[in-house]
Amino acid sequence: MNLGLLAFLALLPLATVGLFLVVLRWPAKYAMPLAYAVAVVIALAFWGTEFAVVAAASVNGVVVALNILFIVFGAILLLYTLRESGAISTIQRGFADISPDRRVQAIIVAWLFGCLIEGASGFGTPAAIAAPLLVALGFPAMAAVVSAMIIQSTPVSFGAVGTPILVGVDQGLAGQSVTERMVEAAGMTHAEFVNQIGMQVAMIHSIVGFLVPLIMVGMLTRFFGKNRSFMDGLRAWPFALFAGLAFVIPYYAVAALLGPAFPSLIGGLIGLAIVVPAARAGFLVPKDTFQFEERSKWEPEWISRFQDDTQPERAEGAKQLTQAQAWAPYVIVAILLVLTRTIDPVVAALQSVEFSWSNIFGTDISASSTPLYLPGFVLLVTSVITYFLHQMWNHGSYLNAWKTAGNTILAAGVALIFAVPMVQVFINSAPGGYDDVTQIREALEGGVAMGAAAQIASMPEVLAQSVATLAGGLWPIFAPLIGGLGAFLAGSNTVSNLMFSFFQISTAEQIGLGSAGASLVVALQAVGGAGGNMVTVHNVVAASATVGLIGREGDVIRKTLIPMTYYVLGAGLVGMALVLGGMNIWYLVFLLWVAFCIGFMVLNKGRHPSER
Repeated sequence: MNLGLLAFLALLPLATVGLFLVVLRWPAKYAMPLAYAVAVVIALAFWGTEFAVVAAASVNGVVVALNILFIVFGAILLLYTLRESGAISTIQRGFADISPDRRVQAIIVAWLFGCLIEGASGFGTPAAIAAPLLVALGFPAMAAVVSAMIIQSTPVSFGAVGTPILVGVDQGLAGQSVTERMVEAAGMTHAEFVNQIGMQVAMIHSIVGFLVPLIMVGMLTRFFGKNRSFMDGLRAWPFALFAGLAFVIPYYAVAALLGPAFPSLIGGLIGLAIVVPAARAGFLVPKDTFQFEERSKWEPEWISRFQDDTQPERAEGAKQLTQAQAWAPYVIVAILLVLTRTIDPVVAALQSVEFSWSNIFGTDISASSTPLYLPGFVLLVTSVITYFLHQMWNHGSYLNAWKTAGNTILAAGVALIFAVPMVQVFINSAPGGYDDVTQIREALEGGVAMGAAAQIASMPEVLAQSVATLAGGLWPIFAPLIGGLGAFLAGSNTVSNLMFSFFQISTAEQIGLGSAGASLVVALQAVGGAGGNMVTVHNVVAASATVGLIGREGDVIRKTLIPMTYYVLGAGLVGMALVLGGMNIWYLVFLLWVAFCIGFMVLNKGRHPSER
């Protein structure tokens, strides 16, 4: 079986997701079971994967899905606790004092606050927190989810205190002969080489990512504004670019000075400290004020199944809160996330409570859960603290928050219980296999027996190899695409880096790049893996679940594909320029790509539904 046919078969599970979820707009709870079935059939019938491996991967996927659902539960519980205590109505009034403009609110909550939470936690937590907060502020549910997913890009490579680099890239490269050759050629230690990659990741993200707030508000006005026009968003360009730079400049400086652990965390914190007072003072804030139309004019697919319940009216008996009291739970979340991920004794204590199943069904696959270390536990604890902090004992509405969170989990559970196992079967389709890209290529191009496919490479590795074969010397342009593919599948920049970092550095060596070029290619892998988080299925499902937007996941992905395309291709063009060095044609191509994307937004004003 040649490489082309194997790549076609490997693509089928992803094509199933694209066709039924994105094109035909099936709800994820129907599309993902079908995609799981296709992945299982391909693995068993064509890849030669053992049934025990498929079963073990499925079990591991269920465990991961339950971990995600725990995070969603915590996010929903905290939101409804704040709603019942009266904090949400206070926060909304506070934003009106800063700026009533929805573009400004989205930049502060989704971009800056989301980057801060990503730096502390990862795990898709920023979308799970920012999306329901935006809904509570009066955003349509779909607008909130799209905004929250778009920012799942620039900060992601340094999320969870640098885990995608310090674990994903580090372990993905460790112990490989090609890595040792590149490290030796660079005259560095392995740790220094990884830190160099982290700095290159921050540089590429900064060049491409400072436009993310502008793209986000353009998407917001194009798809959810009265005029359906990108221009309404682009009119906020001074403030959007200011907010973008307020994050990426300290973000890059921290990566260069302190390493991969804190760029997103400190960048988000500094960005908030700069932008919020500036917005309050009216600095660069747009002169026009963008607002959504009244709720009766919203399209039905924008509205969550409990949209009316997430409005900021205070529950009966709730006391009037100050801004400091209202925001205190979010401050507590940020502090607890940092403490539980940076203080070693605390980390060890939380991770000591672990439920695990090693070597499931006699395979090398293991599943584990550390519930006290998951962000969901921090959110749950914060909800309980809020009950006392906001003195909610004078009314019984706190129980309603628990009930709503539980109902939401049940609604989202079906999609995730199939989405994550599909990914795990896909990734684990070849638990053995060759450990050298050259071996994989020679075996595939030479033709192998159908049943021997599992001894060559997993499905994502075959897809990556097929792209590498076509790309040749232009590989740096396509390297972020492979990272994005890994993140789309696994819902994790860390897992994407674990899967493909070795593949990337091996491909870089094969096309004749030196150690500096090879580290840049691995950096492009990490950047693409971050950009791919905008469209990863189970993160979209989880974020949609937090606002009750069940069944519209495909519509969200259709929209976030636009900024994801900008991000991944833009990173590839920047990477190509950096690999070649000096001012060259690829810098010009990147600038033309940026100009095209902005020009597209300027010219594509869209049509109001009444004109359709």
